[in-house]
Amino acid sequence: MKAPSGKTGFRILAYMSVAIGAVGVVLPLLPTTPFVILAAYFASKGSPEFARWLEEHPTFGPAIAQWQERRAIPVKAKILACAMMALSWSMLVWLGSTVFVLTVSGLFLLSVAGYLLTRPSC
Repeated sequence: MKAPSGKTGFRILAYMSVAIGAVGVVLPLLPTTPFVILAAYFASKGSPEFARWLEEHPTFGPAIAQWQERRAIPVKAKILACAMMALSWSMLVWLGSTVFVLTVSGLFLLSVAGYLLTRPSC
């Protein structure tokens, strides 16, 4: 019997990430690009064939190539991600979350937005 290699976990994460990214293609509120980039990373660790398929895909491939070449994120993805984070935090306020939850989640979301906004755009 062959021992598990750890690649299976990366494959599962890659498939899950691309599935979420694919849903984002049809749902305007779900950003596709971050999940596709994440899927490409996981696929490169667990399934070179799947990574190659993603890189050559007409919808997902360009975003992956821009990230790999320049660490660039499309402007549309940046705007959508920041808008969704602002909406999520606003909903926490509206729902009456505690100051602790608002502070921790706000700092986390601001950190993610800062990272996204400091990446080059494509």
